[in-house]
Amino acid sequence: MKTGLNLRIRENLKALGFAHTLANIDNMLRNARESGSDYEEFLLALTDEELQIRDENRLKRKLRDARFPLLKTLEMLDYEAVPELDRRLVRELETGAYIGIRRNVIFVGKSGAGKTHLATALGVCACRQGVSVRFVTGCGLANELIEARSSKTLGRVIQKYAKCGLLIIDELGYVPFSRESSELLFQIFAERHERGSVIITTNLGFADWTKVFGEPALTAALLDRVTHRAHIFNCNWESYRLKDTLKNRKKIKEEEVN
Repeated sequence: MKTGLNLRIRENLKALGFAHTLANIDNMLRNARESGSDYEEFLLALTDEELQIRDENRLKRKLRDARFPLLKTLEMLDYEAVPELDRRLVRELETGAYIGIRRNVIFVGKSGAGKTHLATALGVCACRQGVSVRFVTGCGLANELIEARSSKTLGRVIQKYAKCGLLIIDELGYVPFSRESSELLFQIFAERHERGSVIITTNLGFADWTKVFGEPALTAALLDRVTHRAHIFNCNWESYRLKDTLKNRKKIKEEEVN
């Protein structure tokens, strides 16, 4: 390629923000010459690859910003270990339609039932669909809100959680909250009520939420907002985590024997 023409192409690609194409233009041109591609085929391949890379980078940013503790997907879920799970509803939620109509999802059940896996997996699905997601534990959120109040940044923090497309609150109910924490968490739920979807995992039945939030009136108001038009999963099956562990141990033993 002529030096002047090469320089102008690179300048144009940089101006257009075609970072991937700019970094690979020499290889792409060489491959086009060797394959005998016409102009239309070359342009289509160039733009397809650029868009694919942009989509991949966008997803990476979404997943990073979501702050998942571990990356879990529905493809990684062992459905045989949770036969009571409503797969039809899971497939429906996988589409993300519930986010568009601002419905909540609640996973209720004992520890090890796979609640966090399911919540994270739905969060990953939302990231793939371009939704801004934030994952946080109940205690982590409460502590952040208390610190924000002390530093006089509470309004900004509440708006941050109010504006994200999907908020996932994990392990709500494992540790009782102070009155201040309960009131601050209520503000988050009140801000998101019918404005944004929330996924909650909890080990407590709704009747026991007063053990965590204390004040019966506040708890009732909170439940009213959280459960309104929510999809609720009662995860009462045997420990998914234990089954998964036993299955892996069996697989290791079989491999050792063979």
